[in-house]
Amino acid sequence: MTSTHLDALETRAPADREAALLAALPAQIAHARSASPAFAEILAGIDPASITSRAALARLPVTRKSELLARQQAGRAQNVFGGFSTIGFGAAMPRIFSSPGPMYEPEGTGRDYWRMARALRAAGFQPGELVHNSFSYHFVPAGSMMESGAHALGCTVFPGGTGQTEQQVQAMAELKPAGYIGTPSFLKIIVEKAFEMKVALPSVTKALVSAEAFPPSLRDWLAERGIAGYQCYATADLGLIAYETEAREGLVIDEGVIVEIVRPGTGDPVAEGEVGELVVTTLNPDYPLIRFGTGDLSAVLPGPCPTGRTNTRIKGWMGRADQTTKVRGMFVHPAQVADIARRFPEVIKARLVVSGEMANDSMALQVETAGAPDGLVERISEAIRDVTKLRGRVELLAPGSLPNDGKVIEDARSYQ
Repeated sequence: MTSTHLDALETRAPADREAALLAALPAQIAHARSASPAFAEILAGIDPASITSRAALARLPVTRKSELLARQQAGRAQNVFGGFSTIGFGAAMPRIFSSPGPMYEPEGTGRDYWRMARALRAAGFQPGELVHNSFSYHFVPAGSMMESGAHALGCTVFPGGTGQTEQQVQAMAELKPAGYIGTPSFLKIIVEKAFEMKVALPSVTKALVSAEAFPPSLRDWLAERGIAGYQCYATADLGLIAYETEAREGLVIDEGVIVEIVRPGTGDPVAEGEVGELVVTTLNPDYPLIRFGTGDLSAVLPGPCPTGRTNTRIKGWMGRADQTTKVRGMFVHPAQVADIARRFPEVIKARLVVSGEMANDSMALQVETAGAPDGLVERISEAIRDVTKLRGRVELLAPGSLPNDGKVIEDARSYQ
């Protein structure tokens, strides 16, 4: 185990991890049903004791962020969390945060509530260090997410927050933090401002960044200035989902979540390596989200991490799964494409391509099929009209023809 491993959980045998996660799953589902009014409704009729495998988990409904927000908005007068939280205001909930929507998220009292210490350790942060936290501390939980993880790791935190770039540089020069936490773009701004002010920041040698893209070009730019930047993937609903390691080969999934990748618009797991929507089940008892659809696309990478961590790796953020688009005044959703494909066992994979110009557009359903019996094109065309109320042509393709990019609907129209 290297100095960047947080604990032995990261290197345990994959079979042991899977057994532990699946052993905890029935109790978490039972708890969600009994303590969360929303999941009492969503999981009505489900026997928690029967959910002991990934196949059984995959049969449960996916609750997407849009549904969580809709339930919050509909039931806000009775419960600001839409019935998803199992804790209420008071000692059990020291803070409440807001994300755009607005969507409200509870913070519980558990140590390292969002499990961020693991990502910090993987980025090279060590106990006894000072970290400069430039994530926002108001409304959204990012600042507190990182601070609680740093405290759990044994670090001291300077709550820099956002803005006031010159003061950020001054604080870094005088306090000499070991590293930075925040968005990668703001770190670049700080470094550039320090250069402009002719202030050296030699103590800042590492960074954990998140909340936006971290392209290799920016990673290399920081490295040239002595800062090793690593990224993590986390949300206000779920906490840490996955984190980068010194191997820089994808993101390792956190130990406290169960991750599935499903075909967009469905709850059906895709084959390993295929791009799909990240669906996460958290073992957090205070906010027990079961099969929560993040709306983000990713894919599983083969093999273990070279650092010795044995959990599954994902490629990281690869776009949004909600590819809903409007065609001739009608909304078309990924779930509708999946509904059409499910009606025909001959269809392996489907992708709806919308082309032409706005107000004069057309759509074609491209389907992979190993065999095309007589009348298949006509029957699929009828299903398109039945499901979408729109006409679309059908294009039959050989298996493996469609790109592995997670797109179920491709908007190829010209908007000029």
